[in-house]
Amino acid sequence: MKTYQIAGIGNAIVDVIATVDDHFLDHMGIHKGIMQLVERDRAETLYGAMKDRAQASGGSVANTLAGVGALGLKAAFVGRVRDDALGRFYAADSERVGTHFANLPVADGELPTSRSMIFVTPDGERSMNTYLGISAEISPDDVDAALMADSAIVFLEGYLFDKDKGKAAFLKAARACRDAGGLAGIALSDPFCVDRHRDDFRALVAQDMDYVIGNEQEWVSLYQANDLDDALVQAAAACDLVVCTRSGDPVRIIRNGEETEIPVKMVTPVDATGAGDQFAAGFLFGLANGADMATAGRMGCIAAAEVISHIGARPKSDLLAIFRAEGLI
Repeated sequence: MKTYQIAGIGNAIVDVIATVDDHFLDHMGIHKGIMQLVERDRAETLYGAMKDRAQASGGSVANTLAGVGALGLKAAFVGRVRDDALGRFYAADSERVGTHFANLPVADGELPTSRSMIFVTPDGERSMNTYLGISAEISPDDVDAALMADSAIVFLEGYLFDKDKGKAAFLKAARACRDAGGLAGIALSDPFCVDRHRDDFRALVAQDMDYVIGNEQEWVSLYQANDLDDALVQAAAACDLVVCTRSGDPVRIIRNGEETEIPVKMVTPVDATGAGDQFAAGFLFGLANGADMATAGRMGCIAAAEVISHIGARPKSDLLAIFRAEGLI
């Protein structure tokens, strides 16, 4: 038995949320309804301008781990935060939601803790300004090989593949997990990230991953394919377990050459943030518990539908109860 059923590596980003009006967005030069990366000075200006702000630990893989933790799995998260107010908050908040925060805040961190300033207007639009900060500097030194070996499943965040030291950290984690009999996998995260590192991503998928989760655009980009069918044929030849989400169309899962399609119930989103993260949480819960692919995929779809039904990137309903009602457990 492993200590952790799932361990993840990802960006450790504090979500800082404030309610504002459109005049505030115009005054601060914030582009409405989109996510954009900002530099340190801009981040500090926006953070200082936020009133009545609420904070929560965030980041894609961190959101997934919060989801699997809510489902009862024991999870650990590897992320890099500075020993500042936001970094200490992040570490404590991760533990509060049931995810072991494996790394101490860095006392002599070269950059501040990462944060995403999210401005919500009365019409429900979320305008996100993200400063990547110290979380993007993760390296092999941040990865405890013993913790990865003591985890049944490792889940990696594709965004961190942008830097060589992030790639090295991923290889260290994946190989430690697999050498100890576990499964290692990655979320492709973003088609532009895939474009920048296509050859390295392909090598990682073929040589070091047991499963990969991506959306249609990411898979087509990875293999520079003419269409999704072509991309998934190439993906399935490289990796034993391939998962493709398709924004309302059936999810396609190919395991050892056998394909399963999971229908998706259409839901009008209140807030689409976190849909992919929580699909991964439901799917990995099923995988960790030995479910067949149809069941694991259905769990992922239910978790994704739940999170887009409310504001916030983490579940608020009892997903285990929903799984039981659907006859999945």
